[in-house]
Amino acid sequence: MATKPSFADSDFTKLFKDFKIPGIDFTTLAAAQRRNLEALVAANKLAIEGAQAIGRRQAEIIRQTIEETVAAAQSVLDKSPPEERAVKQTELAKLAFEKSLNNMHELAELIAKSNREAFDVINKRVAESLDELKAAIVKHTPNK
Repeated sequence: MATKPSFADSDFTKLFKDFKIPGIDFTTLAAAQRRNLEALVAANKLAIEGAQAIGRRQAEIIRQTIEETVAAAQSVLDKSPPEERAVKQTELAKLAFEKSLNNMHELAELIAKSNREAFDVINKRVAESLDELKAAIVKHTPNK
């Protein structure tokens, strides 16, 4: 069974080639829209890769936390005097809190980096698109 081509697979140049509107070059317009879609696809790819990296790091943090929690529980359950165990528990709680803050900071940086990379692709394309629009307007503006 043949698959029906999607809207994104359409060749806009063929679609609009019969339109003749003064001052509008549909070939250039279609090429610009294709570049816009390519930029959007690239930005989405970066966003997905970033989300995957964040997910992998979160899984690693969870694994480390479980291992450290088991080790901490075993060290606290030894037969040392209650005062020593209380000191150990306090130290472990402080280390766990600091590690949690560091992990949160690391994840926030990963999220910011991922967002920045995706935004940069879109931002660059918007700037290029505005330059293309300006050039097209200047090209079709009659000289006075």
